[in-house]
Amino acid sequence: MAERAVLTLSSSSAFTEEPQEEHVAATLERRSIDPVPESERHGHPRSLFTLWFAANTQITSAVTGALTVLVGVHPLWAIVAVVAGNALGGIPMALHAAQGPKLGIPQMIQSRAQFGVYGAALPLVLVVVMYLGYFASGSLLGGQAVAQITHLPTDVAIAVYALASALLAIIGYRLIHRFGWIASALSVVVFLYLTIRLISGHDLGTVFAAPHLDFPKFLLAVSLTASWQLTFGPYVADTSRYLPSATSVRATFWWTYGGTVLGAVWAMSFGALAYAIAGKAFKGHEVAYVVGLGGEALLIPLLLAIALGKFTVNVLNIYGGYMTVATALTGFGRRAALSQATRIGYIAGVGVVGAVIAILGRGQFLSNFVLFLDFLLYFLTPWSSINLVDFYLLRKEKYDLDALYDPDGRYGRWAWPALAAYVLGIAVQIPFANVEGIFVGPIAPLLGGADISWLLGLIVPGALYVAFMRRSVALRA
Repeated sequence: MAERAVLTLSSSSAFTEEPQEEHVAATLERRSIDPVPESERHGHPRSLFTLWFAANTQITSAVTGALTVLVGVHPLWAIVAVVAGNALGGIPMALHAAQGPKLGIPQMIQSRAQFGVYGAALPLVLVVVMYLGYFASGSLLGGQAVAQITHLPTDVAIAVYALASALLAIIGYRLIHRFGWIASALSVVVFLYLTIRLISGHDLGTVFAAPHLDFPKFLLAVSLTASWQLTFGPYVADTSRYLPSATSVRATFWWTYGGTVLGAVWAMSFGALAYAIAGKAFKGHEVAYVVGLGGEALLIPLLLAIALGKFTVNVLNIYGGYMTVATALTGFGRRAALSQATRIGYIAGVGVVGAVIAILGRGQFLSNFVLFLDFLLYFLTPWSSINLVDFYLLRKEKYDLDALYDPDGRYGRWAWPALAAYVLGIAVQIPFANVEGIFVGPIAPLLGGADISWLLGLIVPGALYVAFMRRSVALRA
């Protein structure tokens, strides 16, 4: 079925590769939002381990880990929260990874089966905002490191960093995975050195003394770290869709889960310890503090490591961002693939917008915008719940690929079961939400400020979707 669908799309779409583009396709990724045929599948799921390990062992992960201590959790329990949050949040994240090999399509194209070809645009818009925001914040941090290394003006360095990210995304899937292996190896060396430097000369017995458990704050810390993993949901199948369709769900899940959880736990635990030891010397001066651990002799190597550490996830942001924009726009135009020039245009567009946001938002605006991105999690978690329930429980990994690109096909234009479950899934989280500076629901203070809305966002929408689908005709063959 998958190969037949690909042949149909490739022969009928106005956006298939033209003969004059064949020489370009030898070096650049040819596929965009169209299914990957079996003849082009390659690789082993272990590449997902290195890619997601590298995406998580970076400075932003360390800052997130520091937040667990900043909210008032004892350092020992903060590390427990880091492990628990990533272990829990990594489950739905890694479950999305298995969708890639089975279908060979981008993550958000598959969501058309639940929401309808037009209806999928609703969560897609929010995902685009998320990609742009994270790409902007990554370009800002990476650009600042580049500016310190090269002494370029900061705005120029940000633009250069964003451009480099766009170029890697244009070359595409193969190079992204190869860079992930290099970045993963570098991350191990850098974080091992930094961890040794951090804990040497400090009495960890004092840091971990009197480990009082404040359970509401502990739950808040778990939520912070689980949310980190949950926001990767829209990315994951994009990075696994070229694997052979025979790749087992088990292998794809565990290689992804292992990389993302181990990488995040290490980096976040480092951040939690750094804040517990250094306090204000770390908070707000994260890059300077980390670089300072190496002394003057390692200033440039550590700045370079920080820039490269952010680079992996920055490329994933622009790579997934362009496919999400394309998915949203092409749904209304019945287009099933993009020409090479159009694909490059989408990537360039996302890169330019993200770089402009980074340059204009170097002050307070960007920090507030990152808070807004955290707020988007309340809208993305219900999407993840519905998507996973549909894939694993209802349709059991079987989809009509032709219909995903046809508004008049099997999945229709708008699918009320998913749309209704999605809206209700957002609504049920509101009383439990706690996003500092943006919104605090009425129940969150009763829980000591703990935000458990993400748990409801994972459970309730999926359950409602199953109930609604059983009353619809959407599952008829």
